[in-house]
Amino acid sequence: MVSGINPGANVGRAVYHSGTVGAAITARNGGISGIAVSQAVIGFGVEGQGWDDAVKGQKWHTAAAIAATVVDGFIANKPAEPIVLNVNVPNLEIEELKGWRRTSVGHIVPQAMARAEMEAKEGYEDSYYVRMTYGGTTQMAPHTDGGAVENGEVSVTYLSRFDDVAHHGTDEIHNALTGIVGSQNMLHS
Repeated sequence: MVSGINPGANVGRAVYHSGTVGAAITARNGGISGIAVSQAVIGFGVEGQGWDDAVKGQKWHTAAAIAATVVDGFIANKPAEPIVLNVNVPNLEIEELKGWRRTSVGHIVPQAMARAEMEAKEGYEDSYYVRMTYGGTTQMAPHTDGGAVENGEVSVTYLSRFDDVAHHGTDEIHNALTGIVGSQNMLHS
């Protein structure tokens, strides 16, 4: 299943709440592989979704060529188990791309939000624009999804399943639950 092409990069934190990536994850949950394809938006880099600006100057043909190439490669050698592949394409002509990179999901925000203000939409009762002011930019590591796109490279990230992990310092939570509902049914040893 292929989802996209989404206007706006889905890198870093955006991966967690992206509908484009969510569709690919839902496909995997249903037993088939999912490929999410997104393209950076002019003026936004890898931060944010900008529909008003997205359709202006987008190099859709570049993202479409990358998506077709990825799908062709997938079809030629399907994985044994369903996967989720998140592909992010810079908004450049294909000959301007600096290559591609296998990446990990970045954890650093590319640009901190300094302020958000609501502005009433003229002629629309109870409707508002949210105007955000951003602070300085952060240099993202080149091995991350956002870093690759900022560097003009196609980012290819294989997304893992959400797994339970051990956490230290959670005894109080466990003790509180045992106090209200009884003993823990052990999933982990």
